Amino acid sequence: MPNTQPFRIKSITEFHRLRGLPPPEHPLISVVDYAAIAPAYGSAVFDYYSISIKRGVGKMFYGQQEYDFDEGVMYFMAPNQVLRVEPGQADDAQRSGWILLIHPDFLWNTPLATTIKRYEFFDYAVNEALFLSDKEEAMIHHLIQNIKHEYHSAIDKFSQSIIISQLETLLNYAERFYQRQFITRKISNHKILDRLEALLEDYFESEQIIKSGLPSVNDVASQLNVSPSYLTGLLKTLTGQNTQQHIHGKLIEKAKQKLSTTTLGIGEIAYGLGFEHPQSFSKFFKSKSGVSPLAFRRSFN
Repeated sequence: MPNTQPFRIKSITEFHRLRGLPPPEHPLISVVDYAAIAPAYGSAVFDYYSISIKRGVGKMFYGQQEYDFDEGVMYFMAPNQVLRVEPGQADDAQRSGWILLIHPDFLWNTPLATTIKRYEFFDYAVNEALFLSDKEEAMIHHLIQNIKHEYHSAIDKFSQSIIISQLETLLNYAERFYQRQFITRKISNHKILDRLEALLEDYFESEQIIKSGLPSVNDVASQLNVSPSYLTGLLKTLTGQNTQQHIHGKLIEKAKQKLSTTTLGIGEIAYGLGFEHPQSFSKFFKSKSGVSPLAFRRSFN
């Protein structure tokens, strides 16, 4: 039976020990051959960054969502994320890939310690992993080999900066490849956009908006079964707007529809769109459309 409580792994050295590997050559960074470690099932929380390409993983879970990763993809995990893996159909002969482990202390006193937080894919869920072409995977593999070669060599004052440089290049390529994925995986991504439109349409036509006000980005992403950061990245690529702007745009669209096609008072429209006070609605409407609700309505008379 898999573990029900997440097991915390605090260091890269501890990971090596638990997986039956020799001690890492560097305590804060390591590249592990995925085929060289025995399968480990259950839930775990890691105190370090993990970047990997794996094949023959089995079934992975984030929350209640289940995904079969036997095909092999690249994914990213930040410290304190929970990952659960259960057995799949793949056997040991099909297991391949690598895992790059980076402890946050390795980044200390470098610009990447701060800028790594801007790479939103560390917050993506497992179903939002990166599908690489053969050419893209070869480029990433080359960078991993450079990192591995550097920390296997004699450590000197240049080692950290060289590895950090390779790591930054890897992250920048990953960001580029994600943007490509947003565009090339049009069917699945446009399905998310279609579902978002339907979700917001239903919400604005229901009593829920009166009870709860505007839906939050987290609520919308949760109902679409994607992470908030992935949804924002996808929308920016497809529409040029983030999720919050998209929600606000839908609200203004509904407000303009009511102002131009009904005789409802401004206060009634404001209340029906989740605003407690007409003044708040008027201020919001003018900030987004450049005119007051009353002026907008007059333009149709």
